[in-house]
Amino acid sequence: MGKAYVVDTTRSLYSLLKPVAVNDVSLSDEFWSPRIKTTIEVTLPKLYELLEQNDRINRFRWASGKIPRRPERSLYPFDDSDLYKWIEACAYALSYAKENAKIRELVNDVVPEIIAAQEDDGYLFTEYHGKKYLRWTDLTFAHELYCAGHLIQAAIALRRATGDERLFNAARRFADLIVDTFNPESLKGVSGHPEIEMALIELYRETRDKKYLETASFFLEERGKNLLKPRKKELLMLYNLLGGAEYFIDHKPIRKLSEMTGHAVRSLYLNCGITDLYLETGDKSLYDIMERLWDNMVHKKMYVTGGVGARYISESFGDDYELPNERSYAETCAAIANVMWNWRMLLATGDARFADIMELALYNAVLAGISLDGRKYFYTNPLADSGKSRRQEWFPVACCPTNIVRILTSVQGYFYSISEDGIWIHLYASGRAELNYKGKIINIVQETDYPWDGRINIKVEPVNHSEEFSVYLRIPGWSDIASIYLGDKRIEAKPGTYVEIRKTWEAGDMIRMILQMPIKLITSHPHVTNNFAKVALKRGPIVYCLEQVDNPGAHVWNILLDSEDELSAQVEQLPVLGEIVVINGNGLVLDGERWKDSLYLPLEKTRSKKLKRIRIKAIPYYAWANRSPGAMTVWIPVRDYPFLTD
Repeated sequence: MGKAYVVDTTRSLYSLLKPVAVNDVSLSDEFWSPRIKTTIEVTLPKLYELLEQNDRINRFRWASGKIPRRPERSLYPFDDSDLYKWIEACAYALSYAKENAKIRELVNDVVPEIIAAQEDDGYLFTEYHGKKYLRWTDLTFAHELYCAGHLIQAAIALRRATGDERLFNAARRFADLIVDTFNPESLKGVSGHPEIEMALIELYRETRDKKYLETASFFLEERGKNLLKPRKKELLMLYNLLGGAEYFIDHKPIRKLSEMTGHAVRSLYLNCGITDLYLETGDKSLYDIMERLWDNMVHKKMYVTGGVGARYISESFGDDYELPNERSYAETCAAIANVMWNWRMLLATGDARFADIMELALYNAVLAGISLDGRKYFYTNPLADSGKSRRQEWFPVACCPTNIVRILTSVQGYFYSISEDGIWIHLYASGRAELNYKGKIINIVQETDYPWDGRINIKVEPVNHSEEFSVYLRIPGWSDIASIYLGDKRIEAKPGTYVEIRKTWEAGDMIRMILQMPIKLITSHPHVTNNFAKVALKRGPIVYCLEQVDNPGAHVWNILLDSEDELSAQVEQLPVLGEIVVINGNGLVLDGERWKDSLYLPLEKTRSKKLKRIRIKAIPYYAWANRSPGAMTVWIPVRDYPFLTD
């Protein structure tokens, strides 16, 4: 069994941190471990059924001639990618759930179907199978290169996890064709949806063949040269109205990008590729671009949940501070891409702010995208809802269901890294890691009820030897007070950093960490007009919301907070949601009856001397819409909003 890395920068010269394999970490907590189990036992088999029912596998059978294509089927040309992402998720699952015969059998059945659809010269895209004259004619929307990228990533993951070379060999043949096709002396063009760039760089990491790195660099540097033009006149008019090729992040060269713009997933996947290129080349100008874009996104264009993408139209980033709640797009795939990009930035720098955003998106924006039973999904993730939004079993464009399983089966790979001088701990959950540090095995054992409790015990256990090295502990930026103890010695800790503890470690050494988890009332910049005079509730890494089922005393959109009232965090066992930490407290109810059938009223007619008080309950945002339909809101008005009072 090989090492299943999410991103393998173990030999990258410009990666400060080296990742650990997914199968080097075993989680035994009550938060992530049950989700991983559900993903493997429920979600992956169910997705296989849906892939069959919706002709994702049949596409390959049509291409190979095994069965006739049904002409009445209306399909998207990029549907191949759904099967590839599912295979990648299965590969991560097989890396540590080796005994899962069901998943192994499904993968073994599917891989030959894909290989049989490959053409003699390596081309593998079912929409254009046998139609050589159509190849590369619609890079904007057909997504041959996007699908190729997901094929390459799936094949690498499967090879690393199981040693199976079949899909890898097929993917490499297709990659070789792409390398031979696209270059300055031949065909110039870029993918309408970035993905191929980071896939080719990962293939370079797997093979050390520089032609893949060079082609990835070519695709990145070609952007912004106005080569992509939609073929259909009506599409050209549409995208001109929206700002032209900015939708594709093709409106200017990557080195001149100054803000996050365009289609959110495309933009973030592009950034993953650029960051990967920096990690392999050390081109500081590329990293400087990423810093500039990260600062713009995090400080002006990101939801409090870590979600991104404000606009339904074009699934895109909006203007600075344009963050609507009810109409937020915040696509699940964009949240996943946010994690992927921040992971790469973290590997490049060891800077805790990237881990903070990665954690925020994981616990909130990503997890909201899938139901607790692992069977239904959100494509978009509003921060306020009237009760009409419900997760769906499937979508005509099914990118999110097959994407979220990739991250849920590989989440262990984000917990630790290794640097030249030690071991880094990024995320916290009960479990065990067996890490190879300079040829010696170091076991790290965590005991904690995180994210509900900030008390974390970490055992550092060199196997059969003593060893001097550093342990770097992330102190989350949300924790105002962090106490760290090594034995009886207290170690100073600053939130939003990594604390280095260096010593000669021996089996049984214990680090105790206590992260204070007060309930925080989060405000947003006043230019986020939807949130003016409102707060969001946050405790630790978890963002909370009011859902109607827990607050029968008033419509949740009519609930106000009084900042003087005390809120308390309590462990409760709730139907469907299980044992979680909820936030209880008092709320005030806006008298909506005053408006009756009126849309507008004079201010003096809305004044109230006394507002009704009720008990309120807030639940984690990721858990909403799993019970009976009802209104929800993350942002809650505050009667005595601080900067509105003298």
